[in-house]
Amino acid sequence: MKSVYLVSYDIKDERRLNRVHRFLKGKGIHLQKSVFYFALSPEELKRLYRQLGEMIEEKEDDVRIYPLLADFESIAMGQGEKVPAGVWIYLDDD
Repeated sequence: MKSVYLVSYDIKDERRLNRVHRFLKGKGIHLQKSVFYFALSPEELKRLYRQLGEMIEEKEDDVRIYPLLADFESIAMGQGEKVPAGVWIYLDDD
């Protein structure tokens, strides 16, 4: 069963920042500059956590993984990036 998460980050070094951004962009839905949406199984979450841990410097960087309720409703305001047009997010209870 997959659960949904928001992953956000604040990376001090530009090289690490770019690396983390590219990594997450290849795996999740990019919502804002440093915020991504994921639907992950427990194993995928552990793998993501481990891989991010290998990319960052814990004394300088900050990465947060926030679990979300499966039946949440979001509100988006302003000019930030939204979920791309034509992309629907379906949450399966399996």
